[in-house]
Amino acid sequence: MINKVLVANRGEIAVRVLRTCKELGFETVAIYSEADREALHVRFADEAYCIGPPPAKESYLRGEYILQVALDSGVQLIHPGYGFLAESPEFARACIEAGVIFVGPDPETIEQLSDNAAARRLARRLRLHILPGTDWSLDDDELLASADRIGYPLLLKAAAGGGGVGIRTINSRSELEIAIPTARREARTTFGDGAVYLEQLIENARHIEVQLLADAEGNIINLGERECSIQRRHHKLIEEAPSRALDPSLRRRILRSAVRIARAVGYIGAGTVEFLLDPEGKYYFLKVNPRLQVEHTVTEAVTGVDIVKEQLRIATGRNLSYSQKEVKPRGWALECRILAEDPFRNYAASVGRISRLREPGGPGVRLDSGICEGLTITPYYDSLLAKLVTWGETRAVAIVRMRRALEEYQIHGVMTNLDLHRALLNSHRFFGGQFHTRFLEEQFVPTEPEEEDYLAAALTTALLDWRKRTGAQTQTNGVSNRWKMLGRWELLGGGDL
Repeated sequence: MINKVLVANRGEIAVRVLRTCKELGFETVAIYSEADREALHVRFADEAYCIGPPPAKESYLRGEYILQVALDSGVQLIHPGYGFLAESPEFARACIEAGVIFVGPDPETIEQLSDNAAARRLARRLRLHILPGTDWSLDDDELLASADRIGYPLLLKAAAGGGGVGIRTINSRSELEIAIPTARREARTTFGDGAVYLEQLIENARHIEVQLLADAEGNIINLGERECSIQRRHHKLIEEAPSRALDPSLRRRILRSAVRIARAVGYIGAGTVEFLLDPEGKYYFLKVNPRLQVEHTVTEAVTGVDIVKEQLRIATGRNLSYSQKEVKPRGWALECRILAEDPFRNYAASVGRISRLREPGGPGVRLDSGICEGLTITPYYDSLLAKLVTWGETRAVAIVRMRRALEEYQIHGVMTNLDLHRALLNSHRFFGGQFHTRFLEEQFVPTEPEEEDYLAAALTTALLDWRKRTGAQTQTNGVSNRWKMLGRWELLGGGDL
């Protein structure tokens, strides 16, 4: 009898998975490092076990420890979330051998699709458009020769990479000669594999991805596309569904291409196929993510499908709850990733104790959060604190609701990118859908505050706090944070936000 699930993750995704498990009546087990003893996901679970010191390689990446906890606590399923062990074929195989169900694709599928160069070869066999690049593990001289043949600019990527980690823009042969050894070392350290490959860089491209679900009976459905073009250094920041860049004909072709890839490998579970869309409307296969995605929330918002619930159904041998005809996306959804980082300090990660937290709510607002008041944010893990999602009947309504929700959201004690999101959501170009994957880096430059700006911000904050305590109506000229006092952002090329 299957009645107990271990969530092999932390933070907001662990909380999100635990919630669905509880709705399905499963008993739940959480794991945590010594740094996460007071974390929110620990409080949500029926049982929780410490698995080691704070560094991930000594805790959340120790598959043998996690599997032993599962066996000792009588768990039948392990849900890996995303990141950590979610794309580890070794961990998936160890679970199967121990008689525990791994919630995800089989190990062989993970091995095939987690190798980005191998996935490019698969797409080529299916005659999908792929960007000019290298599909095999080449030595340094071969990479340099291939780069001269393909032409610059290029992207240098880790073959086993994911999440935007380890991607470098290369503009010349001399840059590539310097970057290759560094990229190999980083790939080996991060992913355990030093293989790298090249891919042609498309200027002003848009990032489109398709959410898929597939069961063991061969039923495969798509849940539509998401756009993830608002990025910083290849890390997604804002996602939305559907994409404003696709017309009905192009949408049908992209969705069909994604399903073809899944069918070709006998995919089972939840997965995502990513594409790049050039300014002329031609799309190129990028990669497959054989796991749950961070931004699955926007797809859930427009389709009403609980993707985690479907993952658990599929893992336990049941068929999909929906046919393709029953999937009818409605409205528009946006997601803002709330990160503990300081845009004024080159997006440096921020640590500290959350002293005050006010979370947004209201119509069309969803918050997947892993934080609470009193929680200490440590330097050991990803800076993602929460995901703020809004839904509306139209894109404009979703944007207006996101603006309201961002204004309501307050996190004190650590620096966050909330003000950056507020600035982006007030950008005319974002509202008009006129952006691409380098929009943030090319159009927005944070203004470095001077010492007197910090003093002014501190005085304003103290004044506002006094006003709240006394009920006084203090005139602030609309200034409520230092971002606004500093003019928010300078938009390159002129114009206002």
